[in-house]
Amino acid sequence: MRWLVGALFAGIFMSTSAHAAERFPALSPDQMTPAQKALADKITLGPRKSLGGPFNAWLRSPALGDRMQAVGEYIRFNSSLPRHLNEFAILITARAWNAKYEWYAHYPLALQAGLRAQVAADLAQGLRPRSMTTEEAAVYDFCTELRRDKRVSDATFAAVKSHLGEQGVIDLIAVSGYYDLVSMTLNVAEVPTPADGALALPDLEGSK
Repeated sequence: MRWLVGALFAGIFMSTSAHAAERFPALSPDQMTPAQKALADKITLGPRKSLGGPFNAWLRSPALGDRMQAVGEYIRFNSSLPRHLNEFAILITARAWNAKYEWYAHYPLALQAGLRAQVAADLAQGLRPRSMTTEEAAVYDFCTELRRDKRVSDATFAAVKSHLGEQGVIDLIAVSGYYDLVSMTLNVAEVPTPADGALALPDLEGSK
């Protein structure tokens, strides 16, 4: 177990910028408390296999980090949402926060799940994507309206409910809220995006 965490620590250290390291330095196994080690093991032995993304930062609050990774595991791997819509909602959140690491991590997953590259490309440019399916448009309008207006209209709610059902509405709210927190963590920690990341997310005026 110790060698696994050590190897993952080495990978995080090599991919972390000097400035980001000043904020949340990667922890070696010897630096971790028992609670941090338990959380690191749970994450690396689970479906994610890595302490990348927000997890190195979340080790600083292991009780919270444990709860958050459990919520994230449901949202990533067990949500009632079709996978391409779940990943689309994650990309919408990444764009809203200008969370470049989140975009880098989930852009290829979204395409693998069936989201068309043109939809993602339009979203990256801050545009309402062209040629969305009706269910993609319902998800886009719901997520965008909820962030902008802090609520959704009856028509927007009804459109999502008609495609996803009541559980789907709740799971869509959850994926949006969870990845808000992930994006905030990534941006505060300044987790770097590899220079060769697919479809780099451009800075847009007024984006967070």
